[in-house]
Amino acid sequence: MIVVMPLDAAVVLVTAPPGEASALARLLVDERLAACVQLVKIRSIYRWEGQVEDQPEELLLIKTRRSLADRVCARVREVHPYEVPEALVLPVASGLGPYLDWLLAETHQAP
Repeated sequence: MIVVMPLDAAVVLVTAPPGEASALARLLVDERLAACVQLVKIRSIYRWEGQVEDQPEELLLIKTRRSLADRVCARVREVHPYEVPEALVLPVASGLGPYLDWLLAETHQAP
């Protein structure tokens, strides 16, 4: 069964250096800020401080509540090694009902 808006669900995209993403993912799940974090190896090409960079990274797909997204981003900022970490919040428009129920059950409600 597909559930449609309004949903308290979001996906937060964060990139991290290889080897550091798994610790961040575990922290977010352990603290119940995320129900699940998937890690994907990627290659990022971007401009930083006037230079074009080409670096391997890992993309974290963080499944959380929309109401926790600010806390997730704040926690990423606290522990991330980058000076300016990426954190993009994408609201979930719809999804499989049982999965969304699980996501909500595995995360804390926002204060």
